[in-house]
Amino acid sequence: VSPDGKTLAYKAMKRPGFEADRFGLYLRDLKTGAVTALAADWDRSVDDIKWSKDGKSLLVTAGDVGHQVLFRIDARTGQAMPQSRDGHMDAFAESASGLVFLKSALNSPSRLYLANAKAMFVDMGARRLDNANPVLNDRAMGEYEQFSFKGWNGETVYGYVVKPANYVEGKTYPVAFLVHGGPQSSFGDSWSYRWNPETYAGAGYAVVMIDFHGSTGYGQAFTDSISEHWGDRPLEDLQKGWAFALDKYKFINGDKACALGASYGGFMVNWIAGNWKQPWKCLVTHDGVFDSRNMGYSTEELWFDNWENGGDVFHDPAKYDTFNPMMHAKDWSVPMLVVHSDRDYRIPLSQGIGAFTACQAKGIDSEFLRFPDESHWVLKPQNSMMWHKTVFDWLDKYIGGGAK
Repeated sequence: VSPDGKTLAYKAMKRPGFEADRFGLYLRDLKTGAVTALAADWDRSVDDIKWSKDGKSLLVTAGDVGHQVLFRIDARTGQAMPQSRDGHMDAFAESASGLVFLKSALNSPSRLYLANAKAMFVDMGARRLDNANPVLNDRAMGEYEQFSFKGWNGETVYGYVVKPANYVEGKTYPVAFLVHGGPQSSFGDSWSYRWNPETYAGAGYAVVMIDFHGSTGYGQAFTDSISEHWGDRPLEDLQKGWAFALDKYKFINGDKACALGASYGGFMVNWIAGNWKQPWKCLVTHDGVFDSRNMGYSTEELWFDNWENGGDVFHDPAKYDTFNPMMHAKDWSVPMLVVHSDRDYRIPLSQGIGAFTACQAKGIDSEFLRFPDESHWVLKPQNSMMWHKTVFDWLDKYIGGGAK
């Protein structure tokens, strides 16, 4: 509710059944009930909303080209102006001293800052207020940068590359090629306690991540483009992004690379196993879809699968085979680590068992890591330690050995 109590600001989607529809910003006059769409032509999806102290604008966060940016939106005109530049704006609040905010990045967990009131952007010259994690001062982080290339349909696609923390100029390094889940999400300039690129950099690997078609923060049409196209448009982006990174970053050793992903990323690794296996010495699939038909009637999010496949599996089962990794398992040959959890009802345990069984039946070197007490995410600290140890042991087995 606005500071004067007259207006309610809220966000809403238009398309029922689609979890990744654009969150638009709306204003409701609390006296008349009249609703106005604010910044209707602004092609970003709203996350957090707060009124400014004077009630003349709204402060909102939204994904924007690989970053989570703070915007100020004029409550009268709807003009959206960026207030931050890079990284991931995690939380913010106006105070008597200015804007206080939490921001993270690929090389830093969330930190607390006080903005310089005179700065053009709040994260320009901001003063850090916390020192809650001094051990980070002793941790080497891999340097990173964003890049772009022409992907599917000739459209611009973005990605990130992370150097190993022990990077030495002139040497080449094995590569972890990370594929994000969602699929409507982003591997952007942010910190994670699950799939964290810096853990690979700290273990001596270079990292490549592509925000393929379907990712968020690049406009709603870009996000929409993956629905009913799980295996073609994003795969083309991944292939072209990999080729671009190999050509541009000479420290990447293309002969020692592993593709890894979870959820949709796990689906894509399973899809890659039968449709793009040439570059990879090993694969890691975590909570990934193996059999799309089975997924269509066993997931707890039937509405999600119905949307992504353009209908339900009961009326058009053949449609679910268009991008069904199981249909290509006969062509699998790359060593695969499969990870799955008993309490994953999003992508049930049988999907992981299916992928592992396919590898075993074909005599492919494979391992299965099962967590009886986890869901779609590995959240318990000791389980996370086991997850990372198992994954890094797998990488070391096939692409380890460090730089050359």
